[in-house]
Amino acid sequence: MGYIDGFVLAVPKDNKELYIKHAVDAARIFKEYGALSLTDCWGDEVPDGDVTSFPLAVKCEENEVVCFSWVTWPSKEVRNEGIEKAMEDPRLSPEINPMPFDGKRMIFGGFNIIVNE
Repeated sequence: MGYIDGFVLAVPKDNKELYIKHAVDAARIFKEYGALSLTDCWGDEVPDGDVTSFPLAVKCEENEVVCFSWVTWPSKEVRNEGIEKAMEDPRLSPEINPMPFDGKRMIFGGFNIIVNE
């Protein structure tokens, strides 16, 4: 089975169009380096929690929306090579493609797919 990189982040509501552009640009680059797809989702029904929740996890502020994203790779090996190349790609540098959100509050991780129905 494949491999997934997952992300949860808070994006200022006013930056929605900038975020979409950033995600589309990143998707093209990741796919050049082996990713199968990149999916980005804009929060619609993301409730606050008392103990844990998406908004709590990313310290979402009143003017922000929680976004949930993932990159699908054919394998962890392809992902490791692809991520390394993508991170070195100048098109993803903050000067050329700045993140329209606070990257310090982004949660991310790599996951082995165990069920894919």
